[in-house]
Amino acid sequence: MSSIPPVPSEDSQASGLLDLRVASFVNDLRAAGYAESSVVKRQSVAKAFVRWTRDEQVAITDLDESHVASFLMRMPKPAKDRMALEGTALRLLLRHLRDEGEVPPPPKRDDSSPVAAIKAHYVNFLRNERGLTERSIYVYLPFIQEFLTEWVDRTGSGSPGAWNAQFVDDFLLHHAHDRPSEYTRLLATTLRSFLRFLYLRGETATDLSPSVPMVRRWRETTVPAFLSPEEVERTLSATDPSTACGRRNHAILLLLARLGLRAGEVVTLELGDIRWRTAQVCVRGKGRVLDQLPLLSEVGEALALYLQMDRGESASRRVFLRIIAPRVGLSGPGVVSHIVRRAFAQAGVHPTSRGAAHLFRHSLATRMLRQGASMAEISELLRHRSQTTTSIYAKVDFEALRGVAGSWPGTGGAR
Repeated sequence: MSSIPPVPSEDSQASGLLDLRVASFVNDLRAAGYAESSVVKRQSVAKAFVRWTRDEQVAITDLDESHVASFLMRMPKPAKDRMALEGTALRLLLRHLRDEGEVPPPPKRDDSSPVAAIKAHYVNFLRNERGLTERSIYVYLPFIQEFLTEWVDRTGSGSPGAWNAQFVDDFLLHHAHDRPSEYTRLLATTLRSFLRFLYLRGETATDLSPSVPMVRRWRETTVPAFLSPEEVERTLSATDPSTACGRRNHAILLLLARLGLRAGEVVTLELGDIRWRTAQVCVRGKGRVLDQLPLLSEVGEALALYLQMDRGESASRRVFLRIIAPRVGLSGPGVVSHIVRRAFAQAGVHPTSRGAAHLFRHSLATRMLRQGASMAEISELLRHRSQTTTSIYAKVDFEALRGVAGSWPGTGGAR
């Protein structure tokens, strides 16, 4: 008489499913561009973790960061190098399982306080109604968090209904003391925006935004920093055309120097934005505005070379990817600025200002002006919303300024 095979338990079924997901995880690592040696190490960690979950009878649907932490601490004296390797691998595995829908997402923080709700509504307002970039929102939020925290600490209440102009003034004076003028200007701008938002939402009975004084900043008090044409060309030639990194960076530098793109616009450039047939580049500018720029032959050749030789396959639609795995888009404008500073160092160029990527934009405008371009043409290329923004470059046309400058008084000065 044959025996009846045992019915698999739910835990064993879940562990079997987890075994299958390790293979899928490994395929994703290879697709993301990880070196084979890294894939093998992470696969070994994943398999060890699966065995551990089976021994501990942990179902796949129950997995979370606490189980990863327990696995890492399973030995009495774990080595730091091993913990770092295993921790990285298991964070990637957990993310993969969540993306596949096998593991539920991490629980959201239960922060239903009035302060958190107000801040969340304001972020949505900036992102969806004002069209601010994530970078701009990142600049605004610390000021708002500090403002709200100080109010709660002082009153114990998160309700803005009791706010008054005196509290706003006290906060501004306290935090602007001994701070640079640019910090004070950003603080005041953020507070005015936030207080106006609260009034429009009906959170405050009075519009307190007028109680925030304007921080005077005189326009056009300085000459914009720029590079000479020789410095621009020397920087462009500093990249190594024999390496994948050098070809990618050269294409990035050309977009900055020839088309005047901002660092963030280079980061967000996608494959579909390059219109090869019409020789145009679609640029996502400030305020989520889409602009069309001509794809110059020099820029197009550098982009085509990078795309054909070095970019490779990726699930990301971004044009420029990380050189090392995971092969995803660049993390932000700071990466582009780092590429520019590195090119400056290799070319022996020492800018007089702290700017990096934006220097190419200033240099392009300066060169166009000195070659006879009008302010309207420069404004169109740089995609300024107002020609007032472009007018600052008039001060770098020193030859034209000499023609309108008065003669210096003679010996003895003015009488």
